[in-house]
Amino acid sequence: MKIGVHPNNLHLRLARLWPGAFVDLQPIFVSYAEGRDTAVLLESGDIDLGGTGSTPPLEADMRGLGVEYIAASAPRPANGAIFVRSDSPIGSVAELKGRRISLIDGSFHTYLLARSLEGEGLSLPDVERIESGARDSLADLLEGRVDAWVAMSPRLEKALERDDVRLIVRCGAAIPNRSLFWTLERNGLSAAEIGAVVSELSRIGNEIAADPRTAARLLASGDRGGSGDRGGTDIDAWEKVVRSRDFTVFPIDDEIIAEQQEEADTLLRHGHFDKPIVLKRPLETVK
Repeated sequence: MKIGVHPNNLHLRLARLWPGAFVDLQPIFVSYAEGRDTAVLLESGDIDLGGTGSTPPLEADMRGLGVEYIAASAPRPANGAIFVRSDSPIGSVAELKGRRISLIDGSFHTYLLARSLEGEGLSLPDVERIESGARDSLADLLEGRVDAWVAMSPRLEKALERDDVRLIVRCGAAIPNRSLFWTLERNGLSAAEIGAVVSELSRIGNEIAADPRTAARLLASGDRGGSGDRGGTDIDAWEKVVRSRDFTVFPIDDEIIAEQQEEADTLLRHGHFDKPIVLKRPLETVK
């Protein structure tokens, strides 16, 4: 099985390095740059399975690719936030109207921003979204090229220790922010393979939770495949990240699909999607 690994999915980054991970599936771990590339790699057959936030699989369904959800993490309320400069006049999400927001658009950042704005009677068109890509978003914020920054781990934890930026909203106040593990229906993973993936993700997650220091050491050292941390995060900082999240993994169920449907409907309301998406219930995807 070809398992995609990108820097922002810590579960699969660690699985690549964890002893005996997916051994019964004869894994080939394939590195790539970011979660938004997952659908293209699944479509081309370069990978059989990927892990991302909640938005990339919806983007794939918008393209008619036929997403098949396999598993989901527990909610990760600490793994995303919106920051402004400490000296900014912006005191709340309501004051983001008309402002320039740095984010990875088409990732969970978009959903976090949409739900945060919606809570104040605003929508995505009320702000200017600035694609951050590989740029230094913190520098963009501090140097005034943007007015706010949607951040995630591990840079989020570093930002929280700074006195020149200020938090205005955390993920948990707006969205569940789960990791989702998914494929495309066309890739034809069997029920046995899907069961084995869920079992291994769960096993690895439990072992990470039991030994966060080892997990932090692995993340700090990176790996030969190129999915190491480009920000130079040290072991102690990574341990804080690992301890801050729940690595429990569940098979896909109606609750997860309902959350995804809610996100799809929200992004449609905000004009990010131009047509409705109707997700299948888990039993409808069983082969």
